[in-house]
Amino acid sequence: MGIKDTAEEWEISASATPFTGKKTSVRTDDVVMPDGSVVRRDYQVHPGSVAALAVDEDDRVLVIRQYRHPVRRKLWEIPAGLLDVPGENPLHAAQRELYEEAHVKAEDWRVLTDVYPTPGGCDEAVRIFLARDLSEAEGERFEVAEEEADMEIARVPLAELVRSVLAGDLQNNCLALGVLSLTAVRAGDGVESLRRAEAPWSARPFPA
Repeated sequence: MGIKDTAEEWEISASATPFTGKKTSVRTDDVVMPDGSVVRRDYQVHPGSVAALAVDEDDRVLVIRQYRHPVRRKLWEIPAGLLDVPGENPLHAAQRELYEEAHVKAEDWRVLTDVYPTPGGCDEAVRIFLARDLSEAEGERFEVAEEEADMEIARVPLAELVRSVLAGDLQNNCLALGVLSLTAVRAGDGVESLRRAEAPWSARPFPA
């Protein structure tokens, strides 16, 4: 018998938003437990994200190195970004991020996996795509700013990234989950078994 996450919503007796930021906010809900007690839960309200594990013909993954202030580290990551354009299709958002961060386009897109990275304290949902058949994007490079102005780009063999993740040397969640998921699907049913790029996503439904 297979297992599957299910949608469920417990009663909220009161709700407030004590903080609203540029992209996210903090919400406080009083949640009614099954035994009738009420507990307060604070969590970050997030628009959602997409990421692209872009793999070239030499089985190298396109990675970027970027400063992340909350953890005070420069992390190697895969191209990713927020779903902060109202009504934008998640696939189009991933294609946009790959272009903006690496000036690369891909002809073949599939859904690699969907995750809630920190469901105990944030409602962020992330869809990680597998992007293949890479080429340089046309036109001028996207103008970067802030942390992205210091960004480095590299292509690293998939096997090397897997070893580095398992050694604890690479800790970005989308990179780690992406390379491990691709390794697992190759060892199992094969890349052709992955969902199509436009597969439904209950956490962040596509616009009609």
